[in-house]
Amino acid sequence: MTPVAAILAGAAIGAGGALLVREVLRPAPALGPALRRLNQPAPAPVLGEETDRDERWGQWLLERLADVPAVRIPYKDLALTGATPARFLLTKVALAGTGLLLPPLSTIPLLLLGLPLYLPAIVGLLAGVVLWFAPDLALRDKAKRARAEFAHAMAAYLDLVALRRAGNVSAEQAMEQAAQVGEGWAFQRIRGALARSRVDKVPHWESLARLTAELDLPVLDDLAAIMRQSADDGASVYATLRSRARNLRTELLAAQAADANANSEKMTAPGALMAVLVMLLIAFPGVIRMINT
Repeated sequence: MTPVAAILAGAAIGAGGALLVREVLRPAPALGPALRRLNQPAPAPVLGEETDRDERWGQWLLERLADVPAVRIPYKDLALTGATPARFLLTKVALAGTGLLLPPLSTIPLLLLGLPLYLPAIVGLLAGVVLWFAPDLALRDKAKRARAEFAHAMAAYLDLVALRRAGNVSAEQAMEQAAQVGEGWAFQRIRGALARSRVDKVPHWESLARLTAELDLPVLDDLAAIMRQSADDGASVYATLRSRARNLRTELLAAQAADANANSEKMTAPGALMAVLVMLLIAFPGVIRMINT
């Protein structure tokens, strides 16, 4: 193999590996800018604005691949994270195509030297399959974090609603006033659901139940059930709301403790491997000296 061909093949393989690492292991965003973005209200859509090129291509793929059994679009996770199905499907297809074509293209110089053709094809198929599912894993992890963040916001919202109800405020007014206090994206979602209920002239808990079904948020369904019971039976729900908020905080703390323990256990194997490597480095000179004598 000529040096130029070897350099080109190595550069192509390195670029593919860098793209894979960039998509799968995205760095954690800075806390300050992330909080500012979360607290900003959603921009109003511009009427007549043409969708961008990626969205059009993704919509074209969605219309043709929506009925394929292998194509599964997680609509609830996409709605929760603010992504669109069209862009999500375009990302999956682009990554799968890159993984499928990159190994054969990067090994063209080796094929000219007699490398079997089926090896790059097998590697390309494996890379395409892995990259096809990479966006699903990334979206699942992002949606999991978003649901955990929403649960933390719901613990505070339950307390706020309970305080409003303790002041002899009606159920719907208590939900509206409590939603006006928070500024995060979770409170914005709740305010949007309450605004839709006013437009549709349905009870607020019905809108929260629909939002629960759209985004798969069980903690929100608990509030809807409690407030529905309060409206139907006229019962005081102050103690019930405070109890549910307290139990929700306990569940979140237990989940965080479990995650911390799991992360600690993951660090055990690298630490043990490092200790073994250090012991081998220390013993290596003595073993070599014993062998040579």
